[in-house]
Amino acid sequence: MVDVEIRPALEQDIPGVVALLADDVLGAGRETPDDLAPYLAAFNRLCGDPNQLLVVAARADAVVGTLQLSVIPGLSRRGRTRSIIEAVRVHRDERGSGLGTTLIEWAIAESGRRGCSLVQLTSDRTRTDAHRFYQRLGFTATHVGFKLEL
Repeated sequence: MVDVEIRPALEQDIPGVVALLADDVLGAGRETPDDLAPYLAAFNRLCGDPNQLLVVAARADAVVGTLQLSVIPGLSRRGRTRSIIEAVRVHRDERGSGLGTTLIEWAIAESGRRGCSLVQLTSDRTRTDAHRFYQRLGFTATHVGFKLEL
């Protein structure tokens, strides 16, 4: 992936990130790429928190992948710090190219640089291809996740 740069997202990347979030069955029903205001507000909140990192994979000026990395200090596991990888998306034309692996490996390495001793993520139960992908990278399905919409 020599021609792809993984870097912190910039404000001008947000339309491309939102387009990636909206470009699948699940995202199509919950994202609104025609109204960027809530995404820009969220981006500004993320930028103000040193434990949050929104990154893009960019080729030339095009956003071809994204993820959010959250670093969470905690008391459990003897005070270990963990990270959570969220909202992983790879442009449909890039799937199968190795870009997803590059993004996740970057996030794991960055978690280590930030003092994390555990990396976790969640994936919608309908994303069976993603589950196989994460398992191939060494992740194990150890928990059942729950959500409550507010």
